[in-house]
Amino acid sequence: MEIAIINPTDRFAAEAVIPVAQQEDLPNVLNSCRQAGIQGVPNSAQFKADWNEVWPMYAGEQCVFLLGLGAQPGFAEVLKAFRSFGFRYRQRLSPALAISFCFDNAPREPTRFTEAAVNGLVLSTYAIGRYKTGNNIEPHPLALAQTRLSIQYAGANTDAILEAAQRGLTVAEVQIGVFDLVNAPANKKRPEDLAAWAVQSGKNWGYQVDVFDKARLAHMGFHALLAVNQGSANPPCLIIAEYKPAHAHAKVALVGKGVTFDTGGLSIKPSANMALMKSDMGGAGAVLGAVEAAARLKLPVHLIGVVPATENSVDGKAMVPSDVIGSYSGKTIEIIDTDAEGRLVLADSLYYAVETWQPDVLIDLATLTGSTVRTLGYSAGALFANNNQLAEALIAAGELCGERLWRFPLWDVYKEEIKSDVADVRNLGMRPMAGAITAAKFLEVFIQDHPCWAHLDIAGVAFNDSEFASQKSATAYGVRLLLEYLQALINK
Repeated sequence: MEIAIINPTDRFAAEAVIPVAQQEDLPNVLNSCRQAGIQGVPNSAQFKADWNEVWPMYAGEQCVFLLGLGAQPGFAEVLKAFRSFGFRYRQRLSPALAISFCFDNAPREPTRFTEAAVNGLVLSTYAIGRYKTGNNIEPHPLALAQTRLSIQYAGANTDAILEAAQRGLTVAEVQIGVFDLVNAPANKKRPEDLAAWAVQSGKNWGYQVDVFDKARLAHMGFHALLAVNQGSANPPCLIIAEYKPAHAHAKVALVGKGVTFDTGGLSIKPSANMALMKSDMGGAGAVLGAVEAAARLKLPVHLIGVVPATENSVDGKAMVPSDVIGSYSGKTIEIIDTDAEGRLVLADSLYYAVETWQPDVLIDLATLTGSTVRTLGYSAGALFANNNQLAEALIAAGELCGERLWRFPLWDVYKEEIKSDVADVRNLGMRPMAGAITAAKFLEVFIQDHPCWAHLDIAGVAFNDSEFASQKSATAYGVRLLLEYLQALINK
């Protein structure tokens, strides 16, 4: 996609979108459209600029769309409106589209608005049917090589507008890559496939990727990761993706759960929704996407992504409830439930990340507990943090980009739930309550008292409803959240 800034007097190449928020003077916007000779302009009773409201008009033979954004739209509302518009109206679009801010509709924050709009339009081109046969899937007109997106803007800071548009495009391309990763079925997404994706991305965008195979993991003592993998015919791996620019403001380690399919092990899941467990590597997708995006955007931050990748399967060698296993830290773990496997692979990886890099900030992301979904539904991720500044920064980043977080306590009273009679710690509390909190307390055991750690349980938000699919599909939750957080860290 080529992106360009055009003057207020330039004619649209083909279709155009005029975004309108309700707090703007809607009659003035509509009058400006009439004065420009646009036909079919509604009155303010016909078009109220409600969120996602679309009104087609015409400038000669070219279609011009009013796009309603609702009252006081933020980044997420703008992004989703443009994503929905681009998807719903794809049959009426061509590879040339303009977004116009020249009808008394210029936003207060044009750079943020432009980034959100472009991000949404590019995401609207996503096609989920990668494995369908035949050539019956018509490509989205905005996904073609010759696509040209024009931003019509009358202000003076056009360089910043263009830079924001390019950023929106880049991040959307990364998110679409994460969509494909998380949406891929289990037989197309073995741990080695996840590693191959990371290796190729590193080659494409100039960062280092190392992959530890099963033999190396055994030699190094990643006992918890190996225990989860015992029931699988496909070996595990540990993916290390490191982006290290010449000048960095901070060193941040990201750890992402990479369970490429989760049967629950011997504590097997109900069959009704087990197919959705291909998404149990949503945390890994967010981490790999964030590292790629940081490299592509050339952010001045030293970023380390650690992804333990494995399946959690069932056979005669699988873990058994009551087993006591080791871990990379040396601590022993009593297995109460083999479906509480994500915290096991994270335990080894968190300890290794702290030991190896001594990062300034440590963040893990995981589709970890149903408890989070039952508490927060599908609108926010759960945040646990031992550092108030980090928690506040992550919450603020989530509010800015629409990937919201809600903070939960990490009080030591919850440690009682994971005490074991036979090992140093057990992997599940014995009471059916506070499951997300006790999982976080388990992880806390393995961070070596790192003073700036956050755990993000994204079970309800990594895989959700969208216009792209009739079933739940990937959201790439976490990519934008992490980028917003890293940018704020850089700006401090």
